[in-house]
Amino acid sequence: MTENPFEDGCAWIDGGYVPMAEARIPILDSGFTRSDLTHDVVSVWNGRFFRLEAHLDRFEKNFNRLRMTHRLSQQERREVLFECVRRSGIKNAYVQMIMTRGVPPKGVRDPRQFENRFYAFAIPYVWILNMEDQKIGTHIVICRDTVRIPTQAVDPTVKNFHWGDLVRGMFEAYDRGGALAVLTDSDGNITEGPGFNLFAYHKGVLRTPAAGVLEGITRMTVLELAEEMKIPTSCEMFGMDVLNEADEIFLSSTAGGVLPVTTKDGSPVKEGKPGKVTMQLRKRYWEAHDEDRWSTPVDYPGREQGA
Repeated sequence: MTENPFEDGCAWIDGGYVPMAEARIPILDSGFTRSDLTHDVVSVWNGRFFRLEAHLDRFEKNFNRLRMTHRLSQQERREVLFECVRRSGIKNAYVQMIMTRGVPPKGVRDPRQFENRFYAFAIPYVWILNMEDQKIGTHIVICRDTVRIPTQAVDPTVKNFHWGDLVRGMFEAYDRGGALAVLTDSDGNITEGPGFNLFAYHKGVLRTPAAGVLEGITRMTVLELAEEMKIPTSCEMFGMDVLNEADEIFLSSTAGGVLPVTTKDGSPVKEGKPGKVTMQLRKRYWEAHDEDRWSTPVDYPGREQGA
């Protein structure tokens, strides 16, 4: 059988499909030079997109909020994502779509005159925390020297690449012996970390920050599953006191699902092992990937399909 040139990933660039190793963007694209863009990431698990329509809807809402447009309709963008996965043959995939302001016309700085650009790609699934580490839980650090960019400057509900604060926080976490960073806002409220939301199970209620964070699709899924499982939930602002008293802490992300936290700032979270509520939600989250109400199958071609 002929080797699949897309087996390491497939990208859609300027109207055509190319292997990931050949994917290129213009160096003057303002998405690169100014981080003037929005993006979204959807997973494929066991050959099925998970909550694809929710991701597509959020993506369109967000690029509209940035006053961007593109000739492709939502249905056409949907087909691009499917085709990237089909060509790659990847069964467990990390699929990203990006809308940038585009390349400025020569001598022009007015963003209204830019032609917005759409990109997409599918690569093997990306984990924030590998499966072995998920069994024992991860170590988060609550940053002291870095705060989240104020929402008045960058809207965190519009998924973006403004990661200056998040990367700085990551280095702070590494310097303090942690694996992942969680940032607060300037008032000391817990917000989020690089690519994930946070939950704390505290006094019988599953709590997650109400503002200053991306309204993650995985976060939304956890809240919906918790409601089905009769677990009380609350979207609210809280500080270190809640994390210090929490019975369980976990993270949520498309890149890993429900991720247990067992150490915070060098000290164990309660017994220092993944909590019961965390693991119940983690189990249901992955079960949901095979359920028709949550997922959409990919119609792969007849060639051998990658893992």
